[in-house]
Amino acid sequence: MRVIVAGMGVQGAKRLAVAGADAIATVDPAKDGASYRHVRDVPLADYDAALLCVPDEAKIELLEYLLSEGKHVLVEKPVLSAGGDDLMRLAALSGKTGAVCYTAYNHRFEPHFVRMRDLIRSGALGRIYSLRMFYGNGTARLVRDSAWRDQGAGVLPDLGSHLLDTLRFWLGEDFGATFRIRGAYRHENRAFDHVIVDAEGAPAIQLEMTMLSWRNYHTTDIYAEKGSAHIESLCKWGPSTFTHRTRVLPSGRPPEEAVTLVQADPTWALEYAHFKKLCAEKPGTHGLDNDLWINRTLRSLAEQAGVSDMIRERAGA
Repeated sequence: MRVIVAGMGVQGAKRLAVAGADAIATVDPAKDGASYRHVRDVPLADYDAALLCVPDEAKIELLEYLLSEGKHVLVEKPVLSAGGDDLMRLAALSGKTGAVCYTAYNHRFEPHFVRMRDLIRSGALGRIYSLRMFYGNGTARLVRDSAWRDQGAGVLPDLGSHLLDTLRFWLGEDFGATFRIRGAYRHENRAFDHVIVDAEGAPAIQLEMTMLSWRNYHTTDIYAEKGSAHIESLCKWGPSTFTHRTRVLPSGRPPEEAVTLVQADPTWALEYAHFKKLCAEKPGTHGLDNDLWINRTLRSLAEQAGVSDMIRERAGA
């Protein structure tokens, strides 16, 4: 498959490295060494797919162009829209032209995230009572100094989109939570750099995201009828540990199984292989139903936190 990589920042460099010999050109309006300045400058006959690593405000227009021309697209998360109409139109284009539109949530390929999904689906945990995730990095100063990133709802769509997608990956599409802002803070940045979200129900959910964790870190804690399951860190920040504890009745110290991984981040290569498989086997398949749900949820949370138009404000309009 012949691909172009659009947007040669940090993400674009990672995508280019993984694409390897598949990459026939790079696109960036300002980066030295880029093959082209705009996606529309690349001859359509030269490539089959695009890897879009561009700012949020550019995504809809580029997706519409590429899907209209029958080009498969892997686009970095999140795909945000002021309403659902843009995403519905893109989904229709994907179906019409047979072009895959895949939104990249690479944490779905994190080994312990896959292990958690499989454990939940096995029924070994029984009914889940509560699920808590924390996701933090130390990017507050980098974001504050960016010309476009420190706007709107800040960390909420940036890291919150990953956490929302992970919930769907583990629990399925119909877990039926209604999310609420419990805290939204601007400690150092113009936009939110620390947000806490929760949802009552079965399970009770708490999500915390911050740009003020000076060591990049992730934790998950799930407590359930038959035991508990825990993730500590990601492979890229390793070591990463998955722990499954089996409940002892009536009470007592539970037996536990722990798996610790010390390895390079495998998610980028695994996700690219998955994208290529979709392009080869499932034309017209798109992940925009997931994007629609994430978009609705993020917009509701942003409005609760007092950001009336997350998309325009993130775009700096």
